[in-house]
Amino acid sequence: MIRILLFILPLFLYGQYRSIPDVVTKVATAAGSFLKLETSARAIGMGGSHVASGRGVAGIPYNSSSIAFIEKSEAYFSQVQYLADISHGVLTYGTRLGTSDFIGLHLFYLDSGPMEVTTEDFPDGTGEDFKVLSLSARATYARSLTDRLKVGGSINYIRDRIAETDMQAVSYDIGSNFDTGIYGTLLGMSITNFGPEVRYKGEDLSVQVADTIDVDGSLQRITDKFPLPLTFRLGIENTLVGPNSSFLKNESNTLMLSMDGIKSSDYVVYGSVGMEYGWKQMYFLRVGSHLNHDTAGFSVGAGANIRLGRMVLTVDYAFVDYDILNFTNQFAIGLKF
Repeated sequence: MIRILLFILPLFLYGQYRSIPDVVTKVATAAGSFLKLETSARAIGMGGSHVASGRGVAGIPYNSSSIAFIEKSEAYFSQVQYLADISHGVLTYGTRLGTSDFIGLHLFYLDSGPMEVTTEDFPDGTGEDFKVLSLSARATYARSLTDRLKVGGSINYIRDRIAETDMQAVSYDIGSNFDTGIYGTLLGMSITNFGPEVRYKGEDLSVQVADTIDVDGSLQRITDKFPLPLTFRLGIENTLVGPNSSFLKNESNTLMLSMDGIKSSDYVVYGSVGMEYGWKQMYFLRVGSHLNHDTAGFSVGAGANIRLGRMVLTVDYAFVDYDILNFTNQFAIGLKF
């Protein structure tokens, strides 16, 4: 146990060191960057490491196979006041169809809030406002192939609207969760946002034609096509302490370690590491760190499972330090029934 903790500690410390990358990151070369936002309060509290440790409907954007851990049915809701007055939220539901089949629906939305319109002639504002509204709606199916292997996939409808310009697309996710049988280690893998290149269209791209030109009305600018942020995640989870731990058995206390490696098509390789302590599967404390991330660093979180008759109410909280961009707080509630 001491050796494991000594290995993990440098990872947490490394995650606090953030400098300007000395490599080409390909930032701003993909459309729909909102698809990479972290959405699960439990995951955020553990530094975003969730591809192997995801459980239930909140884990759908990280790994579609997460819903194969549902016992009966689940619902989940979260709302975040993000950076720069941006807000986003999640509403999701999943259920078990039989002994080994599961389906889920996951809705994510983002609202930038009103922003002032500026132009070359009016750099201080025209007196008008505009908004950015983004939407991602996933339909997910997962199957437990064996007691050790779970697989899943999602179809994702995407829409991004900037004032009067928008884009729409359909993308796909796949994921798996495998119990390796090696000291209780779980291996998670997912590929998300696999889809076509997209192009923005709309009235804001119209150009008024001068009267001297023999063209009626206006012309439409044709924008370049951009790829979606294709993202590959690979991670592990291990219960270091717990009733089924391979290292230290304890009936009341659990300690879980989770680590992810992430490669997005528009950024360098980065990662996350987190731990979750639980007491009698009722109360939880979480800590994590983002590794090689440009802004996000240290994170903490907490959670509780509150039994309400035959149902269980879950409450989660997460705090993330975004360095010069300040910090965020996220609250989420869920219901298992």
